[in-house]
Formats: sequence, structure tokens, C-alpha cells
Amino acid sequence: MNDSGERAGRAAQSEGRGAESEGQAAQPEGQAVPSEGRATQSKRSDARRNKETLLEAAAAAFVASGVEAPVRDIAARAGVGVGTIYRHFPARSDLIIAVYRHQVESLAEAGPDLLKTSAGPYAALGRWIDLFVDFLVTKHGLAAVLKSENAGFETLHTYFLDRLVPICTELLEAAATAGEIRSDLQAYQLMRGVGNLCIGAESDPRYDARRLVELLIKGLRTDSTDRTEHRSGNRN
Repeated sequence: MNDSGERAGRAAQSEGRGAESEGQAAQPEGQAVPSEGRATQSKRSDARRNKETLLEAAAAAFVASGVEAPVRDIAARAGVGVGTIYRHFPARSDLIIAVYRHQVESLAEAGPDLLKTSAGPYAALGRWIDLFVDFLVTKHGLAAVLKSENAGFETLHTYFLDRLVPICTELLEAAATAGEIRSDLQAYQLMRGVGNLCIGAESDPRYDARRLVELLIKGLRTDSTDRTEHRSGNRN
């Protein structure tokens, strides 16, 4: 074989090896994720679940003992060591902020789900407000946290409004469009009113904030809805 032929042959072999290498590196669509990738994804999922468990345990401890609940109590509820909590949240303020955000996110996610699963938009609104009352009444000490001078706390109220006002707006608009409630109330006004009714409820067993909130939500019903329910009640 002459020199040009040998060079051509070597080039062809080199291209063939390159194509084979590329074929091995590429993964066809639908091919299973390598075991290393699955392990990484599993670790991330486990870490996320563990953190959520820790936050839920901290929230429960705050309900029982306030935001100054001992770290060892939180660790016991979560089934982890004290060191795990400090590794995730070096300062108590970090933990309080994380719990607050976690609870707000749970409320925000509940709104659309309730619209899908409730009997109607008004029922979804009522159930969401009930969860909102739980958040306001049972989170001992978190209201005081918002008044702290810590710079990390200053953004919480804005975050709270940014996440929850749109959810409440969606619920109100759905119920108003369905003709179940009046349409002249803004979400911020409703949430502010509910919040005011809940002030002091956690420290006064004679005061039933939830009952007053229930009356407030019933007051949103349109006259036609009230008459329909009244006639239905009379027939029963």
C-alpha cells in the first residue's frame, strides 16, 4: 500500500474509534440513569425529607413551648441528634425563619389544592382561612419574631404577604366568579381582618377566634346565596 493509502487507512481507523467512543458516551433517550446518578438523587431526596421532618418537629415544639423551645426537645421530636440541627441551622434565628417560611409555603401550596378538591370555591376559601387561623393562633412567639431587630426577620412580613395575598386573591376571585360571595373585598383586607381577630387567642381560653372568623367568612356570602341556603334549611 502506498503512503497516501496508509494515511487514509489510519485516518479511517481513528475516525472509527472516535465514533465508537462518542457512541459509548452518549446515552439514548429512555436509557436508565447510571447508578451513581440515582444514588445522588436519592441522597438529595432523603436530605430534603429529613429537613422537612426537622422543620415540622421544630414547629410542633414552638407550638408547645414557644420559639425558645430547647434544641434537645426539637431534636428528640425529629429523631435526630442536636448536632444535626446546629449543622442545618447554626443560630436559633435561622431555625425560626426556616420554620416560618416552611409554614407559609405549606399555606401557599394548599390554596390551589383546595380549589381542586373542595365542593366549591367558597368551601375552598373557608378551609384555607381555617388553615390560616391555625397558622396565626398556634405559632406561639412567631408574631413577636417579626418585631425583632434582627435583619433576617425584617423580610419575613414582606415574604408572607408576597406568597399568601395572591393565593387568597385567587380563592376570593373564584368564589366571586361562582356567585358564592360578594366581589368587593380585597385579599389583604380579609387577611388583615382575620389576623386582628386572632390576636391574643392563644393566651385566652375564653376567646374563640375561630368562631368569629367563621362569622366573618359567612358575611361574605351574597344575598342570593343566603336566601337559597335559608330555603334549603327550611325544607330540611
